[in-house]
Amino acid sequence: MQKAFIYIIIGAALWGTIGWYVKHLYAHGFTPMEVVTLRVWMAAAILVIYLLIKSPKKLRLDSLTDIKYFIGTGIFSIIFFNYCMFTAINLSTIPVATALLYTGPAFVTILSFFLFKESLTRIKIFALLLTLFGTALVVGLIPLNPEVLHLASLLFGIGSGFGYALYSIFSKFALAKYNSLTITTFTFMVAAIALIPFFPYQEKFHLLLKPDIMFYAFGLGFLPTAIAYIVYTLGLQRTEASKASILTTIEPVVAALIGIFIFHEPFSFIQMTGMICIIGAVIMIQAFSRQKKITAR
Repeated sequence: MQKAFIYIIIGAALWGTIGWYVKHLYAHGFTPMEVVTLRVWMAAAILVIYLLIKSPKKLRLDSLTDIKYFIGTGIFSIIFFNYCMFTAINLSTIPVATALLYTGPAFVTILSFFLFKESLTRIKIFALLLTLFGTALVVGLIPLNPEVLHLASLLFGIGSGFGYALYSIFSKFALAKYNSLTITTFTFMVAAIALIPFFPYQEKFHLLLKPDIMFYAFGLGFLPTAIAYIVYTLGLQRTEASKASILTTIEPVVAALIGIFIFHEPFSFIQMTGMICIIGAVIMIQAFSRQKKITAR
């Protein structure tokens, strides 16, 4: 059990390093959508190679029509939430963007109530209110701080949380036929194909031949994406999904530390309090949930 917790914590900590790679790619002139493309391409290639070696059977679909699940998880979730999150990082800071991403579980709770008729208990309602309060603190609505409050970063941050929530919603259908690693691999494969038209090959493909840029591009798809998910899945196989989800709240902590101490981004005590409220709401929702969940970032 302890080894499982270590795997999960390592996976979540690696997710928390995403902003480090993204910031460096921005410094080399890449846009949010281009960074999303690089991350998805690299992750898809690594995950496919991993499954070809580890378990080739998991790369087979029971039915071609099942691709609809992965259009949902790949295009409407992965591409959308990554673009929103990377744009939020560009417009605000890594800690703020990551905190807003963690509004995702609140959206899952709301969507599940309407789509799957899941009960909306007092605990869930309190967690939703706590998420709203925490979000208001993080973005500068409470107390009103014009220097911190930026509407665009707020909308993109909330959009990333909503897109992240859609992964759980679409994958709920796919889980009836496939395991989590297969779902994630096909998700990134579909997303990679969908993103082919969105990269300026003539203008920037040659940049990928530079060692430092290739390091950040490959690293983004390798450590905080493919490896993080593989390690997280290993831990998930040895413990309960609800406990695993609670342990992943180390991600925004790592992201905040990177933003504050490496990139010297501002993050006030009030914003930190807001992040704690959002993380607390996530833990509350997961602790009182017995639904099987999977996670992808």
